Formats: sequence, structure tokens, C-alpha cells
Amino acid sequence: MPSLCPASEILGEKPAAVGGPFKIILRMKTDYLPILLQVLVAIGFACSALVVSLILGKATRRNATKDTAYECGMIAEVGSQPRFSVKFYLVAMLFILFDLEIVFMYPWAVIYKDAIVQYGASIFWSMFSFVGILTLGYVYAVKKGALDWKS
Repeated sequence: MPSLCPASEILGEKPAAVGGPFKIILRMKTDYLPILLQVLVAIGFACSALVVSLILGKATRRNATKDTAYECGMIAEVGSQPRFSVKFYLVAMLFILFDLEIVFMYPWAVIYKDAIVQYGASIFWSMFSFVGILTLGYVYAVKKGALDWKS
């Protein structure tokens, strides 16, 4: 009779008389049990901290004076905040873009010695093309004046 679980056939395991393919599912559930417990503890701690602060918190009457922002004893200035220049957001996005390249380059550098044996020089040239495309983007940003703060 063919097995109901293709994974057991691939691994060469014989299905158990009781449970069969469900044994693998049960084993997977037990692998994720510590993660589930950590999530439950984190949610429980957050909820209990909120409940304790509501119970033990000081109940006072609210008024306009107490709800105003405190600025070192000075009367708070009423008005909108000044607008940020678009350059600020552009530089922030460029930082994130060029910072993300490290996320891809670090694991590549860690396994480079092992991968060069398996894949040959193609792994080097693939990373070289990736860095080349990023360099072209950087040159484009500099030529457009995206990093020039004076304009």
C-alpha cells in the first residue's frame, strides 16, 4: 500500500502503524512550540502591564491645563511644525536603499569560500554585477544633486 506522506518515502522512513503521516506533522508542531510559548508570554506580559496600569493608575480629573504640552515651563507655541525639505526624505530613502545592500552582501561574504568551490567564478561575477548596478544608482543620485544639501 502506498504511503500517504510523500516525505516519508523521500526520507526512506516507514510509516508508523499508529499515526502514519501525522507523526511528521506532530513533530513539526513540537518544533514550533517554544516560539508559540514566547509569543504567548509576550502578549500576556503586554496585556497584564496595561491592566495593572489601569487598576493602579491615578484617576484624576482632566482639564485643558493638564492636557497641554509641557515645554520646560514655557507656554507651548501653538501652530504647525515647519515642513521638512523633500531632500530630507530623498536622502533617507537613499540611505535605506544603500543600507539594504549590506543585508545581501554579508551572507554572501560569509559563504563565499564554500560557494566558490560549488559555483565557480559565477558567484563572484553575480555579486560584482549587483554592486555595479548599485554604483550606477549612486552615480545617478550624485549627478542629480540628491545628496547636495545646499540646494
